Amino acid sequence: MTSTTADIAGRTVEPDDVVLRPARTDDIERIVELNNASAPAVPITPIEDMARLVEDSTLTLVAAAPESDEALGFVVTFDGGIDDFDAENYTWFEDRDFSHYYVDRIVLGEEARGLGIGQQFYDRIFEIARAEGRDAVTCEVNIDPMNAGSLRFHGRLGFEGHGEQRIHENTVTVRKLAAPVR
Repeated sequence: MTSTTADIAGRTVEPDDVVLRPARTDDIERIVELNNASAPAVPITPIEDMARLVEDSTLTLVAAAPESDEALGFVVTFDGGIDDFDAENYTWFEDRDFSHYYVDRIVLGEEARGLGIGQQFYDRIFEIARAEGRDAVTCEVNIDPMNAGSLRFHGRLGFEGHGEQRIHENTVTVRKLAAPVR
């Protein structure tokens, strides 16, 4: 269940206060901080690699706190059909001819969870996928180590499993998920 407010930096924040905006260069350090604090749900990523990922992405959005504009969370996305993006999870969908818009990672800081920001991110992503003429939004979620909360969240959004894969030198198993564009 989504809560209605959160205390962020001593201020009560309502879900409608949060602004989704494109990531900027000055967000990268905070994005890395949020990302690495969420391991093992997402891989630890050095700042140089994250900067390159964000730069290469089709769109990286940040959920920004009111007043401070600090990133509370982020999502990194890629349109389907990109030849020079060779991430193993993206390639899995490409090799199966999905007409998709791909979510590489979605991360919320602990203080921002339960505000409906994940839903806001996905609303925007589905809007973009629809405008791009894609059939599905795709992503993957860890099942070893288990990320049960993310599986439940994605299930509520209509994502269904389409396979599993061992990745990261056989240390992680992910479930490949897709949801029809709505």
